[in-house]
Amino acid sequence: MSKIGFIGLGVMGKPMAQHLQAGGHTVYAHTRSGVPQDLLDAGMQSCASATEVAKQAEIIFLMLPDTPDVARVLFGENGVAAGLTQGKIVVDMSSISPIETRDFARQVEALGCDFVDAPVSGGEVGAKAATLSIMAGGKQDVFDRVLPLLQLMGKNITLVGNVGDGQVAKVANQVIVALTIEAVSEALVLAAKAGADPARVRQALMGGFASSKILEVHGERMIKRTFNPGFRIELHQKDLNLALSTARALGLGLPNTASTQQLFNVCVAQGGAAWDHSGLVKAIEHLSSFAIGDTAPTPKPA
Repeated sequence: MSKIGFIGLGVMGKPMAQHLQAGGHTVYAHTRSGVPQDLLDAGMQSCASATEVAKQAEIIFLMLPDTPDVARVLFGENGVAAGLTQGKIVVDMSSISPIETRDFARQVEALGCDFVDAPVSGGEVGAKAATLSIMAGGKQDVFDRVLPLLQLMGKNITLVGNVGDGQVAKVANQVIVALTIEAVSEALVLAAKAGADPARVRQALMGGFASSKILEVHGERMIKRTFNPGFRIELHQKDLNLALSTARALGLGLPNTASTQQLFNVCVAQGGAAWDHSGLVKAIEHLSSFAIGDTAPTPKPA
């Protein structure tokens, strides 16, 4: 049994911390809104600050919204760094900048500790079911030490490479997901306006080369108009900003990522920041003046 720290008990962080506790570990937790009562009742230990978490725990997990949040929790007032002693491990499971992750790791390593970045994919459903895909970056021996803990939270766990490479993999994942949602949106709006049943078109495509998890899950959301998150558009926008800023730093062009980010902006302009990211279809519908479920126009004779 290990002494584990967990900072960030949001939609995904809370069930992840619960899985660690259910694995028989003592979990010392901190979150800005306070550790929920049900976790305290189950034996989780509440800490007043990130510093206290780091003092109590051998391995400290972070699950935070964005790069500035990680910087603040690690190195700000009452941060993790102030409570670290030699030999401890910080595991950041947030989705943040790969470039700044490497800087954070250097600062933690200068204190005699180790750092692993381990962002996740799978959303709230994966966090609750402990089926997250986890993309890690770090030293092999350090990864081996934290792997049994990661296995309590996820299924597909890969050491991608050195520190920061896990974040690179997560950014790549979010680019693929966003662009695939955009492609499925275009295809289903096209099918609907051409007079075909989009549900049957989706069913037909699921048996062919166009099949994907996005077509299966988010295609159904688009047809059934179920845009409650899920994974919020505003969070996917944050991830695409990471992709675009990293590309800018590397002198790399990501034209379709940039255009998909603009389509998300169209959704936000319609009040959709908190829609599930499958709601991107509404941007295509807006540009087309036609929504899935509308009556298709009668085709004009040739």
